[in-house]
Amino acid sequence: MDPQTVEQLASPEGRELLASLPDYDEGAVLGLTSTLRAQGVSPELTAALLTQSRLRHRARGKLGALAGRLLLTADGLEQATRPQVAALHAARLTHSGVDRVLDLGCGIGSDALAFADAGLAVEAVDGDPVTAAVAAANLSGVPRAHVSVGLAETALDGRPADEIARTAAWFDPARRTPGIADIRGRTKRVFRLEDMSPTWEVVQQVAAAVPAAGAKLSPSFPHQAVPPGAEAQWVSVDGEVVECVVWWGAAVRRPGRCATVLRGDQAWTVAEEDAAVGAAAPPTEVSDGVYLREGVYLHEADKAVVRAGLVAALERAVDGTEVEPGVGYVLTAGEGAVPWARRYRVLEVLDAGPKALRRWARRRDVGALTIKKRGVPGDSEALRRKLIGKTGVERILVLTRHHGRQIALEVEACASD
Repeated sequence: MDPQTVEQLASPEGRELLASLPDYDEGAVLGLTSTLRAQGVSPELTAALLTQSRLRHRARGKLGALAGRLLLTADGLEQATRPQVAALHAARLTHSGVDRVLDLGCGIGSDALAFADAGLAVEAVDGDPVTAAVAAANLSGVPRAHVSVGLAETALDGRPADEIARTAAWFDPARRTPGIADIRGRTKRVFRLEDMSPTWEVVQQVAAAVPAAGAKLSPSFPHQAVPPGAEAQWVSVDGEVVECVVWWGAAVRRPGRCATVLRGDQAWTVAEEDAAVGAAAPPTEVSDGVYLREGVYLHEADKAVVRAGLVAALERAVDGTEVEPGVGYVLTAGEGAVPWARRYRVLEVLDAGPKALRRWARRRDVGALTIKKRGVPGDSEALRRKLIGKTGVERILVLTRHHGRQIALEVEACASD
């Protein structure tokens, strides 16, 4: 897609054509192509319309109602921020006392829309002309919002000091390599901080020059890379870790690491201080194996909490001990619970060997099976197919490690959770 095609899609006629398309159906593409061509639509615009229809269909689960309003690109959709998460970003920057934000690497404009909705003036910048054109179309008509082609490295050049003092910087660095595709045809993803654009060094330089800043990064962001005085926030949506945001300046609430868990319309935040040594003394019985028995409770920390390295907060909240460091499963004999962790009751402790699990499946008449696995290798789906029968009862099996060895637990979800 080129800027001219974006302009056609964003025109009243283009938007009308987009709105007239039926729900995307791969099997109907050829017929719909013929219909559009018969109406006099050019081959280039026809292809672009059908691509937008396909991307909007794919975007519904991520962007909700926005999916039907925005122009999209494949990479832009991949990196776009979910509306409920973008609202969190906007709240942080609004509460930091600024009245405008530089959105550097704005993509298709999902964060910029949230910033504008929160009352901030938005200057959205992207280095790619096509992406900037898409963002401009998506922000068209939004008060105090402007889109331009540019680079983060020069974003502050020539701005007066009083303007910079009222301006926050927001970064969504490109984490894909232009012109290089993976086996699925998508632009190849990069993982190292030094490979993203703008670089981590540039992000930190600009962040230090403004009163508040945030950078949306990969959930794999290393703990040791958190800058002094900054806050790294891992965010999950319905159990999926979607990002790590590093905050600077007035956007920092508590320096260090935290995890924010979004589930439906509810949100919880776990901070490093909640996991501090001395907050409570966890019991030692689990590490001695006493709690690894029928009737105890298994708490599954949200993955954002695990990524943030804050499972100790769950241990202290429920007075339990992690089954194995780093897996995020905590055992306890008590019935305490927290909303940001799933709670299960252990029905049976099992031998994790394949033959033993097949005997268990026959004995327990397993007809449907959910396998939860952390800290152990193997193909869960292949194992599930080997264990289920044609009829039977639905069971839950947890595979993890304890004292360096693989264990299996049959559990049931606690109804109150």
